[in-house]
Amino acid sequence: MAKKGKKYIESKKSFDTQKEYELSEALDIVEKTAKANFDETVELHVRLGVDSRHADQQVRGTVVLPHGTGRDVKVLAIVKDDKVEEALSAGADYAGSEEYTDKIQKENWLDFDVIVTSPDMMGQVGRLGRVLGPQGLMPNPKSGTVTNDIANAIKEVKAGKVEYRTDKNNLVHVPTGKVSFGKEKLSDNLKALITAIVKAKPASAKGKYLKSITIASTMGPGVKLSPARAMDLVEK
Repeated sequence: MAKKGKKYIESKKSFDTQKEYELSEALDIVEKTAKANFDETVELHVRLGVDSRHADQQVRGTVVLPHGTGRDVKVLAIVKDDKVEEALSAGADYAGSEEYTDKIQKENWLDFDVIVTSPDMMGQVGRLGRVLGPQGLMPNPKSGTVTNDIANAIKEVKAGKVEYRTDKNNLVHVPTGKVSFGKEKLSDNLKALITAIVKAKPASAKGKYLKSITIASTMGPGVKLSPARAMDLVEK
């Protein structure tokens, strides 16, 4: 286990790590304990009452955060020639077909954060699985990155679209913005994300769904949210 720094240890002593806070209080603590010399990302970590070993209990989806993530996302659009201009106009950083699939395959080029493509290009993109898969960069219809509406997909990614999905431990980890956003914007983003996760509850999931919720800055300690109070934040 990595040794924690002095600032982290001091921050952890500044609040009750076992208490479950309301969102406003939790964000106050996250703001005060973000002591790195860069603008830290605020992350949401949720343990769900599902068993992700079963396909019908896997939780996965996307949501466009109201205030974005604070990160400039580089988008590569792998499209046919007649869609290149549309993709670039929508905000793609790169757009094309074989020139980019060849570059990825032959040069291991990965100077992008998200690939958006159309169903008719998945034959080419699918051959890049060995390179893209381990990096979590393979486009997927469930995340909205394989679509015929290329322009809209690019605009959503650029606007702050994030994907949430359960890992093998039934945990969801999602970036929700930067500390510099302030409480109001972070609160809006967290409410939108928690709402999406709650509405994605599988019909086959039984018992308590939100088992634990923690928010933390990149270098700061985790602050617990009350799952019961978090349900009050869900937008109807």
